[in-house]
Amino acid sequence: MPRFAEPVLLSEAALGAAQIDQWRSEGFTLVDGLLPRDLLENAYDDAAEHYPDPGTPEAANFTSFGSYQRFVFPSQSNACNAITLHERLLNAVADLLDCSVLDIRLTQSDLWPKYGREPHATTQDNADQRIHCDYPNHTLTHPPPWDTPEAVEIIIFLNDYAEAEGGTAVVPRQGSDDSAYQWPITRTPGVAGLPYLNDRAAAESYLAEHAPETARFREYHLYAREVLTHYNFGTVLFYRHDTWHRGTPLKLGSRRLVLNMTFKKAASEWVNVLHPGWSWSMYRPSQFMEKLIARATAEQRTVLGFPAPGNAYWTPETIAAVEARYRPHGIDMAPYR
Repeated sequence: MPRFAEPVLLSEAALGAAQIDQWRSEGFTLVDGLLPRDLLENAYDDAAEHYPDPGTPEAANFTSFGSYQRFVFPSQSNACNAITLHERLLNAVADLLDCSVLDIRLTQSDLWPKYGREPHATTQDNADQRIHCDYPNHTLTHPPPWDTPEAVEIIIFLNDYAEAEGGTAVVPRQGSDDSAYQWPITRTPGVAGLPYLNDRAAAESYLAEHAPETARFREYHLYAREVLTHYNFGTVLFYRHDTWHRGTPLKLGSRRLVLNMTFKKAASEWVNVLHPGWSWSMYRPSQFMEKLIARATAEQRTVLGFPAPGNAYWTPETIAAVEARYRPHGIDMAPYR
């Protein structure tokens, strides 16, 4: 029988010391009540309008990750944008990384579906994933030592577990000498010369033949210890680039919608943005990105890479120039003067 991790209902709209400590020590924390339900419901409605119902022929086209740019930030979904830059979420990330909101940067935000179906006979199928860490396709380096994390991964569930199942499985870290978290973290497909294989059966079969010691390590120290996240509508899973985890199969005929985000410390330049730069969205007829920048708080702009108040970029000349660019949209440059 699988073991479950249950979300903690926050007493206030902020992470508590227990959740922050769990993320820093075990590699993840699971919470309810962080974000407004009406905003999450609006995001769900936007996604449900785009992604086909489960069981339809069109649903068979969605078998991989991502929204094919549909919901990549800055999205045409105002709700997704508002969640990505929500004050409570940004404060939670800053608390986990023990820094100011002005010192974090967004590197990923996308909303995608996963459908309950029979696994495809391919090595890259994502229905039943192999256990892995997320850092290889986020950073050019390797995560720093455990006590100095540089990024926060986020999954926001827009379903109830009973509706779709498919909870993310995580391996809680058990202290500094945990054998599952031996340094460096390389015993996984796609790292240190091992081919990238996403399907669990294909990955573990390959390792059993070509890297049997790694296969045994994964069987006894990772899969044997994984716990499933038991989520509700709006549950937020915070984890790390160096947390062992994987996607598990959904209930057949179901659809699960999730918002995926990543934030990093501003100084960690080697952690890359996964999407086209936010400025690429300028010039659209709706000018929604220009409006978003103009109406955002100084902290929200800084999370996107806008110079923070007090940055050397700001001079009387640059303040006047930026104000001229965004004046028609109502920008307030007072924080930069």
